[in-house]
Amino acid sequence: MADNQTYYVPEQSKWPIIATVGLGVTLYGVASIMVNSNQGESTTGSWVMFLIGALIMAYMLFGWFGNVIQESRSGLYSPQMDRSFRWGMSWFIFSEVMFFAAFFGALFYARVFAVPWLGGEGDRGSSNMLWEGFQATWPLINNPDPEAYPGPQEVIGPWGLPLMNTILLVTSSFTVTVAHHALKAGDRAKTKLWLGATIALAIVFLFVQGYEYSHAYNDLNLTLESGIYGSTFFMLTGFHGAHVMLGSLMLIIMLVRITKGHFTAEQHFGFEAAAWYWHFVDVVWLGLFVFVYIL
Repeated sequence: MADNQTYYVPEQSKWPIIATVGLGVTLYGVASIMVNSNQGESTTGSWVMFLIGALIMAYMLFGWFGNVIQESRSGLYSPQMDRSFRWGMSWFIFSEVMFFAAFFGALFYARVFAVPWLGGEGDRGSSNMLWEGFQATWPLINNPDPEAYPGPQEVIGPWGLPLMNTILLVTSSFTVTVAHHALKAGDRAKTKLWLGATIALAIVFLFVQGYEYSHAYNDLNLTLESGIYGSTFFMLTGFHGAHVMLGSLMLIIMLVRITKGHFTAEQHFGFEAAAWYWHFVDVVWLGLFVFVYIL
């Protein structure tokens, strides 16, 4: 191991191998669930495989991150390692930006090109011959093939639950910033208070979104099978909800670490990384609110 003031070289680790196994088992389980459900076969074994993979992944994350925390608190990391962590988190968030850019691109393509073409508009308007009489509108409630893909009765308006969730997330971005400034000022009690408020807002957001999904499925017939609008709606909002859950877990871990006395006013990149991720989640939601609910 090199001098920790120049470059820290960690010892050999089992965690990359465990991560590979866990990810492989998880993805195999997900693929099996989709294949078996489409073929009308039992998915029990597939769900068991998925849960085993998820448990392996949870074990890996808990162990690997625990090692990183232990190494950091032991003073093994140099300023060079701190820069490495910052670059790593930056590239991770950039990859998430590209992830959502692809889904927003799918929404844009469907709204601006594919649906108008089927309605006889644009340079490929001849596609209208597939379903003569189809009228291109967005949100798409009357699908081209309503027997195969019955459209929703109506869509969720932006000024009810979506606006509430927007207020919750924008407020949570403010509270996590206050917590960050309190940590830099060395006020741990204030940090815990505002970080706890951020977590509470995140949990309320998830409950509101769960209620919105229940309302969409049970009352509006807005489902994953209700055409391109339903598919893009749940694809974008569902993946964002998964990111909110991940961000909430990160913030909860930060709160536990602060309670245990971790971090100082000068060294707290773990908290900063979680705050970066949370701000990213908030910005993505603002894009969803505008392009999925309002426009």
